[in-house]
Amino acid sequence: MDTLRYTFIFNPAADKGRAAVREPWLRKMVSGMNDAVMKRTAYAGHAGDIAREACLQSDCLVACGGDGTLHEVVNASFGSDVPVGVIPIGSANDFIKTLKHVGSEVKNMPACFSGQSGTVDLGSVFFNGDKHRYFVNSLGIGFTGRIAGTVRRTTWAKGELGYIHALLSVLIGYTPLKMHIKITSPDSVYEMHEPVFAFSVSNGKIEGGKFRIAPEADPADGLLDVCILKSIPNILFFGYVIKYLRGSQIFDSRVIYCKASSVDVTIPDSEMMHMDGEVFEHIQGKIRISVVPGALRVFS
Repeated sequence: MDTLRYTFIFNPAADKGRAAVREPWLRKMVSGMNDAVMKRTAYAGHAGDIAREACLQSDCLVACGGDGTLHEVVNASFGSDVPVGVIPIGSANDFIKTLKHVGSEVKNMPACFSGQSGTVDLGSVFFNGDKHRYFVNSLGIGFTGRIAGTVRRTTWAKGELGYIHALLSVLIGYTPLKMHIKITSPDSVYEMHEPVFAFSVSNGKIEGGKFRIAPEADPADGLLDVCILKSIPNILFFGYVIKYLRGSQIFDSRVIYCKASSVDVTIPDSEMMHMDGEVFEHIQGKIRISVVPGALRVFS
């Protein structure tokens, strides 16, 4: 088979199934290109299966879905040096907001067609002994992990409403997590052993559609951004919601915000973790998070 320039990997299940209505538009666009093919996912993990095969046949992979679709494509294609483009038709589309600048209109924009490619960092995560994944945009353990899990289980609330519903649902009865955290920055090492309300490590600026978890993040600076909210009474978190939307939480005395090359976390109890919105359950023990500089070629 001749090498294709583009393989479009379309996930109709993105955005709780609402992405399916974009299929005729996408098929029409791809059919007008003589160097492209569109492949439709049919089951969980299929985007990764398609990406692994397409790496041998294509010059560029295009993830057509949300951050979860991009997560699958990147993990499957890592090491191939095949660049990845994005058509953001998921519920949050967080990472593309950093690439295209916060506040710009990215909905339905074929961001892979500008003709410019560059490199961005990835986060590398070892967990539960022998498991390993890369994340493109963000990782959260505990509070945001549970939010991602609730979003996944909730079928009636879509888009940003789904994230707000999940946040409120998780907040009721939530208890800060016991965590031991070691943060290695370019010029220092910081350790903490105390309950943590919210723990995030980011490569991109945005999480959950509009929350500026890491407002100073640069996915090409060779570092990850760590944002930790120390233990607070649950009722006070409503004030932090506004701060997270604005990105001003990084100036709060209860928040640790810094750049890091690696983060080592130990949690004694089973917990939920998300990477790019993809949920990983029963996480326990040691977790090693580190940056892989310039690991991914992207069209932006």
